[in-house]
Amino acid sequence: MDIRPATNTVHDHKDKPTVLIVGAGIGGLSLGILLQKADILYEIFERTAEIKPLGSAISLNSTTAPFLRQIGVYDEFHAVSKRMEAIQIANENREIEFAMADADLDQVERYGADARIVSRPILYSILLKQVPKERIHLSKKVLSTQQGDKGVTITCSDGTQYKGDILVGADRAYSAVRQNLYAQLKEKDLLPPSDGLPLPFSTVCLVGQTHPLDESQFPDIVKQDTQFMNILSRDKPYYVMTFTTQQNCVCYAVIQYLTKETSKEDDTFRQSEWGAEAAGTMCEEVRDFRIISGGKKLLTLGDLIDWTPKELISKVMLEEKVFTTWSHDRTVLIGDACHKINPAGGAGAANAIHDAIVLANYIHAFRNNPTDQDIAKAFKAYKDERIEWVNSAFETSQALKSMVDKGWKPRLIRLLVKYMPKFVNRAMEARLCSNRPQVYFLPLDTTPATLTPAPQPSLNARDLFSREDDSRTTTRQRKKAPASV
Repeated sequence: MDIRPATNTVHDHKDKPTVLIVGAGIGGLSLGILLQKADILYEIFERTAEIKPLGSAISLNSTTAPFLRQIGVYDEFHAVSKRMEAIQIANENREIEFAMADADLDQVERYGADARIVSRPILYSILLKQVPKERIHLSKKVLSTQQGDKGVTITCSDGTQYKGDILVGADRAYSAVRQNLYAQLKEKDLLPPSDGLPLPFSTVCLVGQTHPLDESQFPDIVKQDTQFMNILSRDKPYYVMTFTTQQNCVCYAVIQYLTKETSKEDDTFRQSEWGAEAAGTMCEEVRDFRIISGGKKLLTLGDLIDWTPKELISKVMLEEKVFTTWSHDRTVLIGDACHKINPAGGAGAANAIHDAIVLANYIHAFRNNPTDQDIAKAFKAYKDERIEWVNSAFETSQALKSMVDKGWKPRLIRLLVKYMPKFVNRAMEARLCSNRPQVYFLPLDTTPATLTPAPQPSLNARDLFSREDDSRTTTRQRKKAPASV
């Protein structure tokens, strides 16, 4: 009989902090990769018993290219992804109304990388390979967390406990770390009222990816660039996105708008993120919806569903919220745990990676034996650097979500986007692509780009503590100096 100790001290050390990361999603893995390269002690705890390759496609552009280059996987990522030149808007009659694209713009020349589409499971596998297996602990559902002057402790559902110096909640929208943290803050009357409200959601999503197809089945599959289609319905309560991938698969997502009644029906599904259990009914409801394949033969979502292994179909909630509280004491949140962004903007994965970069910079900059004040200062600097970009991504996702909604306002938005002057579109894209954060303690990415990156405070993360170090050294020297005669 396997009897594990009630408490496991992850590492015995004196100088550098030990980081406990709860959640082995893209954000948690990205942070783990950077801590691994920084030789900072860490462990990752994942509540599921196995890593499942679920999800549809992910869009990554120049804003994450420096990170992928710095950790040495950009060439692999580039090889398994397809360039995304345009987002095409079509109607239920399979007619393309317009495309959001700028054929004259060379993204690689301007931003250092182009926008690319990759299957979420493939991106995940690339990142997963960078983390030693022994650093990831499965079937570790966190029930409670405690923090104090001597560190943090997590208690898992199997009765085990783990201790460390810093706790990172990277455990998705219904983060157990956030819930425990907020409960502690609420008891002390320190939680903003808005953070105590339930996560709002107005849509659910059916996602999947087919097995590899050939040109006779889906003609667009052989085109060099990904064919990214937004297919809008006339009177159905959803719209459909399809993406072709480098592996000759079709990734798809069906976004369903919820009414007050259907929202109640889906409320019980809130916490089963990336679940396949509830997908069956929705699959039947959307089977007859027409899709665009690039050929004359009429295909429907039913064809894609039939070409998809059942274990690769899942239904997910699409909550939307930016929380006010990202940290307290020795606990900090990243990714969906502190900002859940609608996938209409394709910014969720990128922002989780950006969080990991900035937080890793500040953790690496710690002096030996960081104090509670050091940790609080680093966490504040992390949020200060990220919040503007997160809010911008959230607003962009809301605008893109509205564009594919029902009613006269979305139609007006689509009309405005269709005839938007090229210089306006370029200015908006330049603002987005100027945020290209890097890891200061790894060799910097020097890929040429005509657009200068936006300022990144965490590139100088050591300055946050060096000034204080200087003042403390001076104080110590004064105390040791002999009294003047």
